[in-house]
Amino acid sequence: MIPMRALVVFESMFGNTRAIAEAVAGGLATRMEVEVVEVGDAPVSVPADVDLLVVGGPTHAFGMSRPATRRSAAEQASGALVSKGRGLREWLTALGAPSGALAAAAFDTRIKNPWVPGSARRGVEKNLRGHGFAILTGSQSFHVSGTPGPLLDGEVQRAHRWGTELASMRQAGVHRIT
Repeated sequence: MIPMRALVVFESMFGNTRAIAEAVAGGLATRMEVEVVEVGDAPVSVPADVDLLVVGGPTHAFGMSRPATRRSAAEQASGALVSKGRGLREWLTALGAPSGALAAAAFDTRIKNPWVPGSARRGVEKNLRGHGFAILTGSQSFHVSGTPGPLLDGEVQRAHRWGTELASMRQAGVHRIT
């Protein structure tokens, strides 16, 4: 039997979203093979052997990053940025439709504040759905303490659990929840 395979694509400025992507991948790896790819290196066609696509990025100005918000992040960075080229918005625009019913899920990192609207995950999920991906489950937000982070306590563990849940759902043959 051919093992199931997941592809996790992420955009990260300060490293927080990368840490969440790696934790989600760790959870997925309990049941399937996983590849984690920074968005600048991500293929614009999902390989045919991928059973689950998980996509995440930071929330910038109430949604997915744009060139101007990435420049702003670079100005705030105390070190080098993780994602230096294209962002999820551009990658999703170029992304081709899946070659069948391919399950997908979305996540973001954001400041935990109930009065701040918008999130990158909603835009990612909407784009994936628009390309014909079957959304496996509701998107998730993982929280940081401020723009450069760090992640709040317990978020990496929660991301790992979510990855395990996604893998279990996909392995059980679930293609679409929402």
